[in-house]
Amino acid sequence: MSSVGLVLGGGGITGAAFHFGSLLALQMATGWDPNDADVIVGTSSGAFAAAMVRGGHMEVRTLVGDAHNREEVADRLASYIYRRTRPKGLTRWVRRGLIPGMVKPNLELTLGSPALHTTDGISDWVSETLGPLAESWPEKPTVVVGFDLQSRKRVPFGTEGAPPVSLKDAVAASAAVPFVFEPVKLGDRWYADGGIASGTSADFLLANPQPMDLIIVVAPLAAEEARPGARIIDGLFDRVGRSALGAELEVIAEVWPDTDVIVLRPDPRVLAAARPNPLSVKAAVPTFLRTLMSMRDELGHPEIWEVLERHLGVGVSP
Repeated sequence: MSSVGLVLGGGGITGAAFHFGSLLALQMATGWDPNDADVIVGTSSGAFAAAMVRGGHMEVRTLVGDAHNREEVADRLASYIYRRTRPKGLTRWVRRGLIPGMVKPNLELTLGSPALHTTDGISDWVSETLGPLAESWPEKPTVVVGFDLQSRKRVPFGTEGAPPVSLKDAVAASAAVPFVFEPVKLGDRWYADGGIASGTSADFLLANPQPMDLIIVVAPLAAEEARPGARIIDGLFDRVGRSALGAELEVIAEVWPDTDVIVLRPDPRVLAAARPNPLSVKAAVPTFLRTLMSMRDELGHPEIWEVLERHLGVGVSP
């Protein structure tokens, strides 16, 4: 069996639905279990998906629970994701984000910003789903990407050079979207969404001692085609995502020239459900369902299926 690296990028709530739909479709089409990946790199919503993969809970029930309709699913998701808090940390924001951002304007202007919500509910969701694993770390190589507000650098939790944290805390930190969620304090450091620096951080795979045979990237915020009636902000999300991922894949190609890469992106029909607000709990179910449909076409492309067949050992075309 070929060695496989799995990269799960950020993308909000609809991004998580895209991950579940993509990975379940991939498993149904090929018989390959995503948990068999030699290394998984997860960022933001991709960090949650990575935790579910390693915990053996990449399943529909993880998203919907006992809900019977879309409204109940939305309520369930909101109960975990949108836990209210009193906005605080104005001084932290001024020091870590606002002043540096005024000197050199970029996304880091948002660093440390006060917010109405906390990621404590996401941490609870991981704990309730994974049990003891949430308090420790997967045995198989797993990287959860956060962003250190002080050093202004990506932090690959789960690696030797990163601070030791629990899986639930790493996921909560990685998912702390500025202005939506307060940053997460782990030890004496503050962390925010790993997607601030890169929505995918595929280049972290290069820390693996040996080249991967296949890299599968699931990139909710790197679409190549716009949805009908797309707003300007849609294009901004995807341009930034494509640019960062493209640069990372160029580096990987230079270091590992023989590695095959497959990138799974949302097509216009998925984007019609997932946008313009990737943080909408009501859009999760439509995004998941449309992803299942789109992935049948995507995975069935001869050039993609040939790569999957070669590396994953599949035998029947979808």
